[in-house]
Amino acid sequence: MSEILEQQYEYIRRTRELLLSFLEEIPVQKLHETVPGFGHGCILRTHIHVIDCYRRWLGSFAFHERWADFRDTADDDIKHYDVKKVRDRFKEVDDIVQKFFHEFHDRWLESIENEVGWMDQALSVTPLFLLTHTETHEFHHKGQIVSMARHLGYTPPITDLD
Repeated sequence: MSEILEQQYEYIRRTRELLLSFLEEIPVQKLHETVPGFGHGCILRTHIHVIDCYRRWLGSFAFHERWADFRDTADDDIKHYDVKKVRDRFKEVDDIVQKFFHEFHDRWLESIENEVGWMDQALSVTPLFLLTHTETHEFHHKGQIVSMARHLGYTPPITDLD
Protein backbone atom coordinates (compact mmCIF):
# COMPACT_ATOMS: atom_id res chain seq x y z
CA MET A 1 0.00 0.00 0.00
CA SER A 2 2.83 2.40 0.83
CA GLU A 3 4.24 2.21 -2.70
CA ILE A 4 0.89 3.18 -4.15
CA LEU A 5 0.47 6.09 -1.74
CA GLU A 6 3.99 7.31 -2.43
CA GLN A 7 3.33 7.17 -6.18
CA GLN A 8 0.09 9.06 -5.66
CA TYR A 9 1.97 11.80 -3.80
CA GLU A 10 4.48 11.97 -6.65
CA TYR A 11 1.58 12.63 -9.05
CA ILE A 12 0.42 15.43 -6.75
CA ARG A 13 3.93 16.91 -6.73
CA ARG A 14 3.92 16.92 -10.54
CA THR A 15 0.63 18.83 -10.75
CA ARG A 16 1.91 21.21 -8.07
CA GLU A 17 4.99 21.86 -10.21
CA LEU A 18 2.81 22.69 -13.23
CA LEU A 19 0.94 25.24 -11.14
CA LEU A 20 4.07 26.76 -9.59
CA SER A 21 5.73 27.08 -13.01
CA PHE A 22 2.67 28.94 -14.27
CA LEU A 23 2.63 31.22 -11.22
CA GLU A 24 6.26 32.19 -11.84
CA GLU A 25 5.04 33.97 -14.97
CA ILE A 26 2.72 36.24 -12.95
CA PRO A 27 4.15 39.37 -11.29
CA VAL A 28 4.55 38.78 -7.55
CA GLN A 29 2.36 41.77 -6.65
CA LYS A 30 -0.50 40.08 -8.52
CA LEU A 31 0.06 36.90 -6.49
CA HIS A 32 -0.51 38.99 -3.36
CA GLU A 33 -3.55 40.78 -4.77
CA THR A 34 -6.79 40.03 -2.95
CA VAL A 35 -9.36 38.26 -5.07
CA PRO A 36 -12.83 38.75 -3.50
CA GLY A 37 -14.83 35.64 -2.73
CA PHE A 38 -11.91 33.36 -1.85
CA GLY A 39 -11.34 32.37 1.77
CA HIS A 40 -7.63 33.07 1.95
CA GLY A 41 -7.73 36.19 -0.17
CA CYS A 42 -4.77 35.85 -2.50
CA ILE A 43 -2.88 33.19 -4.40
CA LEU A 44 0.23 33.08 -2.21
CA ARG A 45 -1.70 33.09 1.07
CA THR A 46 -3.80 30.18 -0.24
CA HIS A 47 -0.67 28.21 -1.10
CA ILE A 48 0.77 28.85 2.35
CA HIS A 49 -2.50 27.68 3.90
CA VAL A 50 -2.06 24.37 2.03
CA ILE A 51 1.52 24.11 3.29
CA ASP A 52 0.42 24.82 6.85
CA CYS A 53 -2.24 22.11 6.55
CA TYR A 54 0.35 19.49 5.62
CA ARG A 55 2.60 20.73 8.44
CA ARG A 56 -0.19 20.68 11.01
CA TRP A 57 -1.78 17.32 10.18
CA LEU A 58 1.09 15.17 8.89
CA GLY A 59 3.82 16.84 10.88
CA SER A 60 2.35 17.92 14.20
CA PHE A 61 -0.88 15.99 14.74
CA ALA A 62 0.44 12.64 13.47
CA PHE A 63 3.52 12.87 15.67
CA HIS A 64 1.55 13.80 18.81
CA GLU A 65 2.73 17.37 19.11
CA ARG A 66 0.49 19.72 21.04
CA TRP A 67 -2.01 21.64 18.91
CA ALA A 68 -1.26 24.83 20.83
CA ASP A 69 2.45 24.57 19.98
CA PHE A 70 1.81 24.71 16.22
CA ARG A 71 1.95 28.10 14.54
CA ASP A 72 0.57 28.87 11.09
CA THR A 73 2.82 30.98 8.91
CA ALA A 74 2.46 34.61 10.00
CA ASP A 75 0.81 37.09 7.64
CA ASP A 76 3.80 39.40 8.13
CA ASP A 77 6.02 36.67 6.70
CA ILE A 78 3.67 35.79 3.83
CA LYS A 79 3.65 39.34 2.51
CA HIS A 80 7.35 38.86 1.65
CA TYR A 81 6.81 35.57 -0.19
CA ASP A 82 7.26 34.87 -3.87
CA VAL A 83 6.97 31.62 -5.84
CA LYS A 84 10.55 30.63 -4.97
CA LYS A 85 9.75 30.87 -1.27
CA VAL A 86 6.57 28.82 -1.80
CA ARG A 87 8.66 26.18 -3.60
CA ASP A 88 11.10 26.13 -0.68
CA ARG A 89 8.23 25.65 1.76
CA PHE A 90 6.81 22.80 -0.35
CA LYS A 91 10.23 21.13 -0.16
CA GLU A 92 9.74 21.19 3.61
CA VAL A 93 6.31 19.62 3.05
CA ASP A 94 7.90 16.91 0.90
CA ASP A 95 10.26 16.11 3.79
CA ILE A 96 7.35 15.94 6.23
CA VAL A 97 5.43 13.64 3.87
CA GLN A 98 8.47 11.37 3.51
CA LYS A 99 8.86 11.20 7.30
CA PHE A 100 5.14 10.42 7.53
CA PHE A 101 5.46 7.64 4.92
CA HIS A 102 8.43 6.18 6.79
CA GLU A 103 6.67 6.26 10.15
CA PHE A 104 3.33 4.83 9.03
CA HIS A 105 4.36 2.63 6.07
CA ASP A 106 2.75 -0.47 7.56
CA ARG A 107 0.22 1.14 9.90
CA TRP A 108 -2.16 2.99 7.58
CA LEU A 109 -5.31 1.88 9.41
CA GLU A 110 -4.14 2.30 13.02
CA SER A 111 -5.67 5.12 15.00
CA ILE A 112 -3.78 8.26 15.85
CA GLU A 113 -5.32 10.29 18.63
CA ASN A 114 -4.43 13.88 19.40
CA GLU A 115 -6.01 17.12 20.48
CA VAL A 116 -7.51 19.54 17.99
CA GLY A 117 -7.87 23.20 18.89
CA TRP A 118 -11.57 23.56 18.11
CA MET A 119 -12.76 20.26 19.61
CA ASP A 120 -13.58 19.50 23.24
CA GLN A 121 -12.22 15.98 23.01
CA ALA A 122 -9.31 14.33 21.22
CA LEU A 123 -9.69 13.38 17.57
CA SER A 124 -8.93 9.82 16.51
CA VAL A 125 -8.15 9.20 12.81
CA THR A 126 -5.94 6.91 10.76
CA PRO A 127 -2.76 7.89 8.90
CA LEU A 128 -4.60 7.05 5.68
CA PHE A 129 -7.31 9.55 6.60
CA LEU A 130 -4.71 12.27 7.37
CA LEU A 131 -2.92 11.72 4.07
CA THR A 132 -6.20 11.69 2.13
CA HIS A 133 -7.36 14.85 3.88
CA THR A 134 -4.19 16.82 3.15
CA GLU A 135 -3.99 15.71 -0.47
CA THR A 136 -7.63 16.43 -1.30
CA HIS A 137 -7.29 19.73 0.57
CA GLU A 138 -4.39 20.69 -1.70
CA PHE A 139 -6.42 19.88 -4.82
CA HIS A 140 -9.39 21.85 -3.53
CA HIS A 141 -7.20 24.92 -3.12
CA LYS A 142 -5.37 24.26 -6.40
CA GLY A 143 -8.76 24.75 -8.06
CA GLN A 144 -9.24 28.00 -6.17
CA ILE A 145 -5.77 29.23 -7.14
CA VAL A 146 -6.41 28.49 -10.81
CA SER A 147 -9.72 30.33 -10.52
CA MET A 148 -8.07 33.31 -8.80
CA ALA A 149 -5.49 33.49 -11.59
CA ARG A 150 -8.31 33.65 -14.14
CA HIS A 151 -9.99 36.44 -12.13
CA LEU A 152 -6.70 38.32 -12.29
CA GLY A 153 -6.62 37.97 -16.09
CA TYR A 154 -4.19 35.06 -16.50
CA THR A 155 -4.94 31.84 -18.36
CA PRO A 156 -3.61 28.85 -16.45
CA PRO A 157 -2.42 25.66 -18.10
CA ILE A 158 -4.20 22.38 -17.56
CA THR A 159 -3.01 21.25 -14.14
CA ASP A 160 -4.87 17.96 -13.89
CA LEU A 161 -3.11 14.64 -13.72
CA ASP A 162 -2.11 13.39 -17.15
